[in-house]
Amino acid sequence: MNVYRALKNDVEGVIEHLSSFRCNKAEYYRVRSESLEGMPRVGRAARFIYLNRFCFNGLYRTNKQGRFNVPYGGYKTGDLPSANLLRACAVSLRNAALVSDSFEQTLQQVRSGDFAYLDPPYSIEARRVFNEYSHYSFGTRELQRLRGHLLRLSRMGASFLVSYGVSHEAHELAKGFRCREVVVQRQIAGFVNKRRKSRELLITNY
Repeated sequence: MNVYRALKNDVEGVIEHLSSFRCNKAEYYRVRSESLEGMPRVGRAARFIYLNRFCFNGLYRTNKQGRFNVPYGGYKTGDLPSANLLRACAVSLRNAALVSDSFEQTLQQVRSGDFAYLDPPYSIEARRVFNEYSHYSFGTRELQRLRGHLLRLSRMGASFLVSYGVSHEAHELAKGFRCREVVVQRQIAGFVNKRRKSRELLITNY
């Protein structure tokens, strides 16, 4: 969210900070080890963009202390986004309202006639699913509260679409709503030939 806000409000500052980074392994770990305390918004945004591009598979993950801990991914991840691309992102964000809050607080802002897309972290008891991208967890209680919000949105005349891994939990979330299975390609495995396709359930009330 800080990246979005920085691009929206000071894209040239982000571009300037990003241009100061070198693209190699030593620089990656130097940047990763930097403390965010006291770092300006544009500096934190540039750091995030840099680490996201050169980390392993573009994965975002933190340890229990909340520090980003994904290893260096090498040169196969591509180049940093160009200045023109970042400026185009800033234009797209110009009229966007950016909200960083719990899913419950955010869904309270939905009004009749609105459309909401939801992509919650998976919590599937029957199989191991990697969802620990941060030191915060999303589990059974959160899914139950999410279902309550889906029922509320439907009653008030708002439309929604939820994507969730095919599972008992997904079907519990979908009770009373329309749903359809789709096949998606996963990108997390380190080698392309290890990346698997998996099934997701699309849940909607329209």
